[in-house]
Amino acid sequence: MKKANGIVLDKPGKRDYRTPSSFRIIVLLETVSKILERLSALRLPSTARSLGLLHPNQCGSLAGLGCFDAVTTLTHEVRLLQAASFKVSTLFLDVKGGFDNVCANKLATIHTRGGVSAYLVAWIKSFLSKRQCRLIFQGAPKVFCPVAVGTPQGSPISPLLFVLYIASLHPTLPQGLAISYVDDLTITVGSDSVRSNIRALQYYFGSVQRQGADLGVAFSVPKTELIHWRTPKDRSDVSFAPIVINDMLFPPSQVVRWLGYWLTPTLHSSVHFPRRLALARASFTTIRQLSAAGKGLSSWCNRKLVFGAILPILTYGCDLFVPDAATLRKLNSFWHVVLRWTTNCFYTTALGALYRMASLPPISSICKHRRRAAAIRLVCAPWEFNPATARIPESVPTWDQGRSADDHRFLLQGSPKAVHLTSWLGPAVNSAKHLPLDSLCHEVSDLIEEIPILPLASTDLVVLPLSRIPTVTYQALRVPLLQSLLADWLDSSPPVSLSYPYGACLTPHAFTGLPRFICGRIHQMRSGASYLAAHVSWRNRDSSTLCPFCEEGDESFQHAILHCPAKAHPRLTHLSGVDDIGPDGPLWLSVPLLRGLAEYLYATRTGFPPTMLRIRANTATPEPGSGSDSA
Repeated sequence: MKKANGIVLDKPGKRDYRTPSSFRIIVLLETVSKILERLSALRLPSTARSLGLLHPNQCGSLAGLGCFDAVTTLTHEVRLLQAASFKVSTLFLDVKGGFDNVCANKLATIHTRGGVSAYLVAWIKSFLSKRQCRLIFQGAPKVFCPVAVGTPQGSPISPLLFVLYIASLHPTLPQGLAISYVDDLTITVGSDSVRSNIRALQYYFGSVQRQGADLGVAFSVPKTELIHWRTPKDRSDVSFAPIVINDMLFPPSQVVRWLGYWLTPTLHSSVHFPRRLALARASFTTIRQLSAAGKGLSSWCNRKLVFGAILPILTYGCDLFVPDAATLRKLNSFWHVVLRWTTNCFYTTALGALYRMASLPPISSICKHRRRAAAIRLVCAPWEFNPATARIPESVPTWDQGRSADDHRFLLQGSPKAVHLTSWLGPAVNSAKHLPLDSLCHEVSDLIEEIPILPLASTDLVVLPLSRIPTVTYQALRVPLLQSLLADWLDSSPPVSLSYPYGACLTPHAFTGLPRFICGRIHQMRSGASYLAAHVSWRNRDSSTLCPFCEEGDESFQHAILHCPAKAHPRLTHLSGVDDIGPDGPLWLSVPLLRGLAEYLYATRTGFPPTMLRIRANTATPEPGSGSDSA
């Protein structure tokens, strides 16, 4: 179980692939070995936390912690130090080849001194020692070679072992913060001047570098970045003071990408969301090739691709940043293109109907929901495990009232230079007057008021262990959270016409599992923008609205499905017993009836493009393959 295959993958975005550092080795391990590693990875974090082997500001490779927690903690401390009238600077560091430098003997010594059980120390030491690996690439000898140092990149427990290995590299700062995410470490300091910040950062980097050398860990100095933070209202001259590290000069950056967030000196979202939009457009360009107009994957599959692959890219970071009005218009414009591709609807479809057809809310509602969901997760998390939770105001009604010892809110008390900030429970004001975590708590003040009594009000929670109460509380609060998403959707979405009776829902419609072409007909006819004669648009405003099949009434959705006399026989064959196509009708919830509707549309060519119609009286029969869907 100690033999593994190493797959050599190139790192994206590298300028030169002639050096080994431009490649990453992903280790394929034995299945039984990975099961054992997963079991140990589930047990080790709780043991390490109870023994103090993890630093409180480590966020990577630990359950319940993510990039959002690390970036939110960083931005909160930056704004807090700025509110105390300090100049704030941050140094971004990257551990060089972190997973490859873990020494089994040193890690075992750390665990033994920390009080970890002897059997677990022996298991970890055995896991890291006497390993063999062979590299798999074109022309490789495929011979197993011994691996003396490092953890296999691809193992479930390797990131956790690395996090434990470098826990001692976090210095204690009197007016600052050291926080990390796996191998990305940041050091933030605040003082009366930028020059003092640079001297402090040089000192702390030297200290961390010496501690890392004792562990055999080095930093990739060329990847180091420096940023001098500013407030949006700061009118002083921009500081370009650089920092010198290992005889290398690093000027301050105007944009720093850290954990997928693009950070500017003023912490404005004007850079972050345009970058996310560009990434989402590139992803959509590839995904849309899987399903052209009228063919390809079903609308259900397309919606799943949008929800799982495009939306996370587009809205990443909206839990912390709020897009401005100009950026929001660009996000909405792209979102409308995605929804039209998903539903196969026309560009003339009303936006309110388009959102309901796709069962996806507007971007503004999604961003607000993501922020509220992130706030609920922070409030329900134990403060000992999450550095962001440990810094929310003490007046927030969390289930556990503990707070971090290195929170710098005390700097605002009694300081004549401190900026007056709005309380998290105050009136709705510009979020710039709140601290970042206070602003998050303010958005869910209507939900978190019940948190202290929630675990005691339900008899189902009495028998739960204490560690499970935060999880159950979070799941209970998700119900009103989804209800608030629907309410905000209806408030912010453009109004729909009275002829559109269908409501908003977050689950895809049952008919989206039908073939894409027929599903597109249904989407178009339900939305009021289709090839039916009664659905007049700017392109055919002067054309007749009479049904071309029977010429006895306007060809509306209701007429084409239920009342057209020319379609009586197909209706009796495929839609027997269907007399209502409204939102409360049984048609939209019954799979057999939806299949009958599809057969009916195929048989009568209802809602088809004009080039595909076969009406003896009005048009000639087109040749096979001459018609197409232009939706």
